[in-house]
Amino acid sequence: MAQSPTSGAVRALQLELKKIQEEPVEGFRVHLSNDDNLFEWEVAIFGPPGTLYEAGYFKAHMKFPSDYPYSPPSVKFLTKMWHPNVYENGDVCISILHPPVDDPHSGELPCERWNPTQNVRTVLLSIISLLNEPNTFSPANVDASVMYRKWRESKGRDKEYENIIRKQVQATKQEAEKDGVVVPTTLEDYCVSTNPKPSDSSMDAADFYDDDYGDDIDDDDDDDNVYEEDDDDSGNEMS
Repeated sequence: MAQSPTSGAVRALQLELKKIQEEPVEGFRVHLSNDDNLFEWEVAIFGPPGTLYEAGYFKAHMKFPSDYPYSPPSVKFLTKMWHPNVYENGDVCISILHPPVDDPHSGELPCERWNPTQNVRTVLLSIISLLNEPNTFSPANVDASVMYRKWRESKGRDKEYENIIRKQVQATKQEAEKDGVVVPTTLEDYCVSTNPKPSDSSMDAADFYDDDYGDDIDDDDDDDNVYEEDDDDSGNEMS
């Protein structure tokens, strides 16, 4: 029998949703799957400019436990995603989404796992970062991990991984058009600086995605590290 949501979980999610809607973060947008259910969110993740995922529009479903933020949410891509850290069914597998338990067999440090100081922003920004820099220590998709390593180690000469990603990105453009979403493709558009405060908390997805993108660019952004080597990457051995 499912546990009833705690008042603390409801309050935490109310505050997070309100803050994200009033102060959007670069790279993603969210809205409720159902206005009466705070525990299931629909997410749109935009591919970062300067990466293989540029101009991509990736939908995902985020589900929160009844004791949030003491336990992590789950994230599942609804858009087809070929990635070392995404299972074939779309489930995202990264440390920040794993419960805060000490599991020496996982290969993860306790500090890498979920803790109550994490939130929706940190989870989604971690996923966006992971798009361009997969963790291949213990991949969810071994074939994608092997293919990614070949692409990276060949400095892009082995095109198999790149071709699959670009094909998937191209396929998302039709979905974006259907949803009336303009996907940011430049740093100026990608880095949100302002957004009008929603006047109606029950707005639909189309209203939510009508963003006002700013012109400010974060000088620290650096999306040119597509081929950067990671000496600590141990390959695709499963933990």
